[in-house]
Amino acid sequence: MTGELADLDIFVAVARAKGFREAARLRGSSASALSEAVRRLEGTLGVRLLHRTTRSVAPTEAGARLLARLEPALREVGEALDIVNTFRDRPAGTLRLNVPVVAARIILPRIAAPFLQRYPEIRLEITAEDTFVDLPAAGCDAGIRYGERLDGDMIAVPIGPRRQRTATGAAPGYLARCGTPRHPRDLLAHHCLTGRFTSGVLAPWEFTQDGETIAIEPRGPLVVSTGTAMDLAISSAVAGLGVVHLFEEWLQPLFDRGELVPILEDWWDAFPGPFLYYPGRRLVPAPLRAFLDFVRETNEGD
Repeated sequence: MTGELADLDIFVAVARAKGFREAARLRGSSASALSEAVRRLEGTLGVRLLHRTTRSVAPTEAGARLLARLEPALREVGEALDIVNTFRDRPAGTLRLNVPVVAARIILPRIAAPFLQRYPEIRLEITAEDTFVDLPAAGCDAGIRYGERLDGDMIAVPIGPRRQRTATGAAPGYLARCGTPRHPRDLLAHHCLTGRFTSGVLAPWEFTQDGETIAIEPRGPLVVSTGTAMDLAISSAVAGLGVVHLFEEWLQPLFDRGELVPILEDWWDAFPGPFLYYPGRRLVPAPLRAFLDFVRETNEGD
């Protein structure tokens, strides 16, 4: 999009995100660039579109009416432009995905590079975060999430391993000093390195054996936000600070190198793998269609 059309698209993004910073984060741009685009659009139209305060952004009456008409119109424009892709030998354009941090670490590495090598005219943009977002509002074509977090109106395609486990481990030095837990409840007497969801809730640790499920609320000297901050929990576990509990694939390299020792393996909880999902009420863009086909092909090869 160019000129006024691009500015209109930015206005929609800012209005839906309820702020320039959040819209800039979702679009991979700067808040100042988005603010300038909206000011330019307001100057062209001769009317204020957004109420701005230091804490929030909200549409004016004129902005709200424009927004209501623009969203379906811009969606139609995007779909119309994508039709051109059907006349190309190879799909082209940008594919934007919103994924949890764990998917960026253990699901996408084996998919992204070969996909881009096959489709060199596609640009892949990944936003890794553990909050559940409105895909259209975030400017994303699709996302990756686990089944319990998918809305009913989404189309979901399996991606990555169909069975995963959470693993528990600690450094050899820590276990020599504090002992090895033999039952999940033993962890209540250990230093646990825990994660906190964006909602503020501490992530429980779940264990399953012979149909019995035990959930404990771990306590310890370190609490980090789930996602990228889990690297700090892992490095602290390697340093001997305590016990860590995370996706098996995330911890396996540390087990292989002996930096961490797996514990309570008979209790590791298994769960279904993630899904690639996208809204079901719109034309599928060519880059996403190519990615869907590639993911299905990858799944068949497993």
